[in-house]
Amino acid sequence: MNVASEFATCSEDEIKALLDGGTLTVYSVARPITADRPVDRSGVLATFKFASPAFSGDTGANFAANPVPASSVGTPGFARACKADGTVVADFSAGPGPREIKFAEVSCSQGAPVKITTFKFIAEGGWPERPDYYDAHPRPGFAMPMVP
Repeated sequence: MNVASEFATCSEDEIKALLDGGTLTVYSVARPITADRPVDRSGVLATFKFASPAFSGDTGANFAANPVPASSVGTPGFARACKADGTVVADFSAGPGPREIKFAEVSCSQGAPVKITTFKFIAEGGWPERPDYYDAHPRPGFAMPMVP
């Protein structure tokens, strides 16, 4: 979880409460380095609406609808959670492997159902992505950043 600076001092339970009635937007790659920065190079793959309460007990996240139809084609890379008023709360890792949000399928196809099967919290700084991929802007003909 990468929390917006406004909510950096909130506990995990407070973060969960902030998401009541909010949204979870799933994006493709090129995640911003912080939740305070806008998403500028990632396509929206699907948008979920949290129920109220958004989380209850050990059952995980509660959504108004799960699955939802995909709005675009791509592979999930991260998801941004917002309060009901649209204020960004946090970014979550998404996709296969050791991620916070896992889906029934590996990729999304426009109009096909997107279903979240697992939603867990990983402490800030515990993301599996390499730091040099944050804010990456891949361009055709250019190699991805390399770690020395």
